[in-house]
Amino acid sequence: MSSTTGPLAIAIVTFNRSALLDELLQSASTMTTAPDRIIIVDNASTDDTQAVVAAWQSRFNPGVVVNHRMETNTGGAGGFSEGTKVALELGAEWVWLMDDDVEILPDALERFAPWMERFKVIHGRRYDVDGTPFYWQAKFNQFLGVPLPYSVKTFNTDGYAVTNSGTFEGMLVHADVVRRIGLPDPRFFISWDDAIYAWLASLETEVVYVDEFVLQKKREQKQVSLGVRHLNDSSPLAKYHVMRNRAYVGRYFEQHGHLNRVGFALGTFLTFAKEIVRLIVVERSAKGFLSLVRGWRDGRKIWADRSWQPMPALTEGGHD
Repeated sequence: MSSTTGPLAIAIVTFNRSALLDELLQSASTMTTAPDRIIIVDNASTDDTQAVVAAWQSRFNPGVVVNHRMETNTGGAGGFSEGTKVALELGAEWVWLMDDDVEILPDALERFAPWMERFKVIHGRRYDVDGTPFYWQAKFNQFLGVPLPYSVKTFNTDGYAVTNSGTFEGMLVHADVVRRIGLPDPRFFISWDDAIYAWLASLETEVVYVDEFVLQKKREQKQVSLGVRHLNDSSPLAKYHVMRNRAYVGRYFEQHGHLNRVGFALGTFLTFAKEIVRLIVVERSAKGFLSLVRGWRDGRKIWADRSWQPMPALTEGGHD
């Protein structure tokens, strides 16, 4: 990246999807503005991921592709936390976080560049697998403690919308923000980690969604159309963490004085109801119901843990 924006690192988290990772790195190699680093956090994959990473290390300039293999699978949350930490240790001023099941559009960084002069947490748009625009945009409802959708029409005339939620499938964050709010919380494992990270960032700076396409999704999922939105299938593991991690979200809201216990309880019930709809309408199976119940139950232990603390800021003056 140019000296005006500072060094940029792409942080990719991968687990046993070497073919998708290979396609992602192929797309990174065709970027018209190259990143300074590509950090690959391998969450203890058991396939040929390491061979794929080694092959791409030889195709990029020395030191660009950083192979960071974890000893155990820490989930997306742990991987993004580690990837962000490594990026800052290597001198990155910007970290572009993404999963392994997307590809980067060639002019992505040129599209981001003018926004990087104005904002410090940015999301670009994504195409879905079939090439249609992928709907994601959402804002945390403070009363319910859940992100609710808002229309693409909310882009203002300058081509951006302010939000307080986010996704690690493409969040671009400045190192200054990371230093103030801390690293992503690995305790989430999967689910809600990116939404709460963007919410924390919104307490420090504007978090925006810009009308620029920078990524395309590559992994097909079973889904049902809900008009502008789609409801995708999910694994029992994801269902467990969707419910358990509501407690982590609540603890962060509580820490920063934004927790309404009645509203949050309603939001948790609505989250459970949405997952039941997913089971019935999308997956047409009861598999995963017990995972939802276990997650809700285990979340109560997090609420009861008096020793719980949020992730610490990396510099003085950040959130307590």
